[in-house]
Amino acid sequence: MAKRYYSGIDVSAHTLEVAAAFIGQEIKQGSFKNDAHGHRALIRWLTKAGHKVQVCLEATGHYSLQIAFALHQHRHIKVMVVNPKAIAHYGHAHMQRAKTDPIDARLILDFAQRMPFVPWQPPPVEVLQLQGITRRVSQLKAERIRERNHLHARAHTPTTDPVAQDIKAHIQHLENRIQHLERKARALVESVSLLHQPFLRLCSIPGIGQTSALRIIAELSALPKDMTPPQWVAHAGLDPRPKESGKSVNLPRRISKTGNKHLRTALYMPALVACRRQENVKAFYDKLIAKGKKPLQAIVAVMRKLLHAIWGVWTYDQDFDGDKFYKIPA
Repeated sequence: MAKRYYSGIDVSAHTLEVAAAFIGQEIKQGSFKNDAHGHRALIRWLTKAGHKVQVCLEATGHYSLQIAFALHQHRHIKVMVVNPKAIAHYGHAHMQRAKTDPIDARLILDFAQRMPFVPWQPPPVEVLQLQGITRRVSQLKAERIRERNHLHARAHTPTTDPVAQDIKAHIQHLENRIQHLERKARALVESVSLLHQPFLRLCSIPGIGQTSALRIIAELSALPKDMTPPQWVAHAGLDPRPKESGKSVNLPRRISKTGNKHLRTALYMPALVACRRQENVKAFYDKLIAKGKKPLQAIVAVMRKLLHAIWGVWTYDQDFDGDKFYKIPA
């Protein structure tokens, strides 16, 4: 059986710092541009001896996406894309004192050699496009909130205040861009069968409107199809984290937040609305409050249960059924 060749790549906007080696042998290092030409050069460098290579790199958004796609398409290369927090904690556990790109590449190589390898499956291009649009809309809405706060702070200035007029113009510009991108997102979903039917099922869940559905489907459709509801919950960072040490026991559990913040925030308002307007969800929420849970804890529990409900309506291709979410006691 041939020995496995490993590589760790530290990705930045312009460069790829690479470390590669067989386990227990001398490490080779190289630096390549993070562009199409550099990607081809890196692949030749990794595979020139005919080795089958397992490559590990951090998820750094658009900077890592294109190189991950390029590596994935080569038949002798398997790719693992890792949460940057996992690499950071791994470095802390190894008492890493210095931080440079070559050192980080060696750390990622060591991670690849020692930790279980989970192959990366690239999501469809349409899903990535939808994800880019919905995340951009969220950024624009956050900017709109900031501008509205600035305008409110100038409420007592004269109506001819040039700054207030400029803020109003900017707010209108942001609203136009948001509406334009949301129309693009809806048109994309309606044109792709992979997204359209799940989108309609998602909208059958009380509390999830079209805007929230676009954000949620953009994040969940990028995940591997064989993931379970608890894995979705962990991916969203909504999994409860127990904390017991020494005499500090029975402490309140907090969610880990080690996951996709875009999905987590997209679920909050639908959960809040469903708790008020859907009888089964409200009964579940009221039961938790009666047991002594704080309102925010109960909302988070509803968010977790909504993920289970989404998995159910997609898996069985059925609209939302409140009794399956929580059956109200007779």
